[in-house]
Amino acid sequence: MPPEPASNSTIQRIAVFLPNWVGDLVMATPTLRALRAKFAPPVQIIGILRPHLAELLAGTQWLDEMWLFDPRNTGRHFGRLGLIWQMRRRHVDLAVLLTNSLDTALLARLGGAAQTIGYARNCRSFLLTKRLYPPRVGGRILPVPMVDYYLAIAEALGCSALSRRLELPITFDQQQQARVVWRRLGLRSDGRVVAFVIGAAWGPSKLWPTEYFAQLARRVVDTLDCDVLVVCGPQERQMARQVVAAAQRLEVASLADEAISLGLLKACLQRCLAAVCTDSGPRHIAAALGKPVLTLFGPTSPVWVDNPTVEAVNLQLPLDCAGCRRRRCPLGHHRCMRDILPETVYQKLVEMLQKLLATRLAA
Repeated sequence: MPPEPASNSTIQRIAVFLPNWVGDLVMATPTLRALRAKFAPPVQIIGILRPHLAELLAGTQWLDEMWLFDPRNTGRHFGRLGLIWQMRRRHVDLAVLLTNSLDTALLARLGGAAQTIGYARNCRSFLLTKRLYPPRVGGRILPVPMVDYYLAIAEALGCSALSRRLELPITFDQQQQARVVWRRLGLRSDGRVVAFVIGAAWGPSKLWPTEYFAQLARRVVDTLDCDVLVVCGPQERQMARQVVAAAQRLEVASLADEAISLGLLKACLQRCLAAVCTDSGPRHIAAALGKPVLTLFGPTSPVWVDNPTVEAVNLQLPLDCAGCRRRRCPLGHHRCMRDILPETVYQKLVEMLQKLLATRLAA
C-alpha cells in the first residue's frame, strides 16, 4: 500500500537533500520538477547539495535557493553545524530526503524540520515522520529504476501527473564555453560528433579498456562520417589522452586539456549526436539532454537506470558475476567489461545511429 500523502497545508519552506552522485542527481530531476509543480510560489524550495554539483542544476527553475553543503566544512560552504543553524534560522517546514543516509536524516531533524520524508533505511526510520519502504526479497533490496525510486517520494507528498522525463537546461555561458572548445579542437559543426564517456568515478570496475575505446573511435571516424569527442572528468585526463593517441585520427579529440566542469560537459554533450558510455554521471547528462546513449554495464545493473523516456541501448554480458556491485573486480579478470568487444559495440552504435537518422528524416 502506498504511503498517504504528507500534510502540506502549512508548508511554506521545503529543504530537499539532493543525491551526492551526478547520475543520481540527474535521475532526481523529474522529482524536483514534480515538487515545483505541486508547491508553487510563494512556497520556497531549497536544494541542499554538494558544491561541485551546483553547476549541473544551473539554469533550472525548480529551486528558489541552493545551499552548498560540504560535511568536511572547508569554510566557504555549510558544514554540519552551519547547515543546522541555517535550517533553524529559516524555519524549514518539510525536509525531503532523496539521500539514504542516517546522517542527512539526523541533520534534517536537528535543523528543526517539522516533517521529514524519505526511505526507511540505514537505521533512520525513527527520524522520519513519513516513511517509504523499498521493495525487498529475503531482506535484500530489489533493484528498481532510480527515477521511480525518487518519484515515489513526490507521489507520497501528493504530486500528480508524474513524468519520468529527465531534464537539464544549458545556460548561455555554458553554450559559449562549448563553442570555444569546439573551435579549439576543430570539431565539425554539423552535429555529427559522437561522445565517448570513458570514465567512472564510482570505481575502476566500471571502466571499459582504453584500447577498446581507441579501436571503436577509429571505426566511427573511418566508416560513419563522424568525429569523436572523448569526454572525461578531471581525474581521467590521462585516460582520455591515451584514447586519442591510440586512435591515431585527427577527427578524435578530447576534453583532457580543457577546464573541465559539469557546465562544460553539459554543453559539449548537447552538441553531440549520440554517446557511447560507461555507467557514469555524464551518461545520465547525455540522456537528460535527449541524446541516444549506448551504455556498457559490468558490475552494475541496467535496471537502476531504466527509463522509458530515454533512447538507450544497454549492453551487459550474461555472466554469473555480472552486477556484483564491487568497485574492483573481486575475481581479478574483469570479464564483465573486457569481454564486451569493440566490434559488438560498433554494430550496436551503427543500429542506434541509423534509427536516429531515420527518425530525423521522417520528421
